[in-house]
Amino acid sequence: MLDDAFYWFVLIGFVAQMIDGTLGMAYGLFSTTALIFLGAPPAVASANVHAAELVTTAVSGASHAKLRNVDWRLFRRLAAAGSAGALAGAFAISFIHLEHARPLIAVYLFIMGLIIIRKAVAPPRPFKPVGKVRLLGMAGGFLDAAGGGGWGPVVVSNLIARGGAPAQMIGTVNLAEFVVTLAASLGFLAALGPNFGRAALGLLIGGMIAAPLAAMLVKRAPRRFLLALVGAAICLTSLWSFVSALR
Repeated sequence: MLDDAFYWFVLIGFVAQMIDGTLGMAYGLFSTTALIFLGAPPAVASANVHAAELVTTAVSGASHAKLRNVDWRLFRRLAAAGSAGALAGAFAISFIHLEHARPLIAVYLFIMGLIIIRKAVAPPRPFKPVGKVRLLGMAGGFLDAAGGGGWGPVVVSNLIARGGAPAQMIGTVNLAEFVVTLAASLGFLAALGPNFGRAALGLLIGGMIAAPLAAMLVKRAPRRFLLALVGAAICLTSLWSFVSALR
């Protein structure tokens, strides 16, 4: 029998996927924070979020691919490197506390957000292909699993700051996130055993409803508006992360 908590999980999943699908970030950060607020331990919250993301990222990535928002060459490199980082991050959060790194990561992301906002207000320049992403993918995967979120903010912000087209970078990172999430979930399963329950199911249902809607919004949004929105979202989330890490 379903209770009120389950419907909260569905709502959290819907809102998180709308944010993630349109901006390429914050599903894990939003969902994990909400589950911890509802009383879940950090490692269990992250495990449930990644279990739900196995389906939501698949639906979101497929929606972006259908709308041609994916750079396939970039996807292959990010997915491989991100998976390795996610496996390491899943084991790290299961056995080691990594809270001291959060303020430094928040400062880095805030700087990336300012760079993206500057690109939004500056005269438009041609977008260019982005190379050398393996270390970025590994760092993003590790932080995503170890921190319950971070793949999107770290990877999307860096790719756009280096000149990538916003819609394609968001779509590519969303699709690669499915592979990264699979690796993280396997890591959590090995380290913690099966800790997936109603929370994962609720997040999954809400995310599946939101994923196609978010992909359509990305396809239709003006590029400069999308740049400004991504930059502002990164600055705000990094500020929140920095403040909460110092408490």
